[in-house]
Amino acid sequence: MNSRIVRLSMNALSWAAIVCGGISTLAAENEKPAVAPFRLGIIGLDTSHAIAFAQEFNKDNPAEGLSGFKVVAAYPKGSSDILSSTQRVAGYIEEIKKVGVEIVDSIPQLLDRVDGVLLETNDGRPHLEQVRPVLAAKKPVFIDKPVAGTLVDAITIYREAEAAGVPIFSSSGLRFGKRDQEIRSGALGKVMGADTFSPCSLEATHPDLFWYGIHGVERLYTLMGPGCEEVTRTSSQDFEQVVGRWSDGRIGSFRGIRKGGSGYGGTVFGESAVEVLGTFEGYRPLIVSIAEFFRTGKPPVAAAETIELYAFMEAADESKRNHGAAVRISDVLKAAEAKVRRQ
Repeated sequence: MNSRIVRLSMNALSWAAIVCGGISTLAAENEKPAVAPFRLGIIGLDTSHAIAFAQEFNKDNPAEGLSGFKVVAAYPKGSSDILSSTQRVAGYIEEIKKVGVEIVDSIPQLLDRVDGVLLETNDGRPHLEQVRPVLAAKKPVFIDKPVAGTLVDAITIYREAEAAGVPIFSSSGLRFGKRDQEIRSGALGKVMGADTFSPCSLEATHPDLFWYGIHGVERLYTLMGPGCEEVTRTSSQDFEQVVGRWSDGRIGSFRGIRKGGSGYGGTVFGESAVEVLGTFEGYRPLIVSIAEFFRTGKPPVAAAETIELYAFMEAADESKRNHGAAVRISDVLKAAEAKVRRQ
């Protein structure tokens, strides 16, 4: 009888230990410090992209793929002389403060506070100067379009990033539409050709297509991939038509619109079907890709492809200067690389 009581008592003690141990484990787990977010900093508050990106990253309940990030600081200085940009800064400073972002006085101050950088300055010309301290600090950086104000600066940025061992990428949001990515991955078989269109306002300080035509050109390259050899351009006051011939004989074109009905779209010609492209899906697909880039350190767009699409746009300008003559992308790249070497 006594041994039975002892056994029951021991069993009760064992269960009590298990229960208490479980409670202690749960308590310990609850006491674990929260994982610190990946801190992002923004350079340039002269574009609506800066506000849209900060609002997405700083939501209390962020969208799928965006958890673990927070925009914590911003350096507002963007363009010095593009009026459409400079007029926005004061208002955007107030907007971004509403989502808990600290305004700092310099890029070095920003870099002391962050793990990665969103270079959002609307004007591509200051990008090389602005990105250099970021590369020196070894911070990964997304550079919003245009990556630079010239092809020479674009090549220089990528060369210096490679030399520093710092991951970077640049893209228009048009690249990351769901269907565009599916087609890029083979949903229609091999893409035999594509025609894209987008608004194409001009800015005198930039090559014609760098400022806004980049959206349609980025989409063209998303669908076609790299490998364009030759570019011709027909231009009028209100429209652009740029045709590229790829090395395997495929043809891709971009239509830039400055008058009449506008928007984003096009047609893709696949091995298995011809498909009309949808319109712009908003910033979120791009922002999710940016988050994944910071999470992994792997750029979703190869440097060589980005440099080629800027060479495509530079070749289009050269074709315009030569009354629509065909211009080889290799010649444009060769000339730009020679200038890079002389810097």
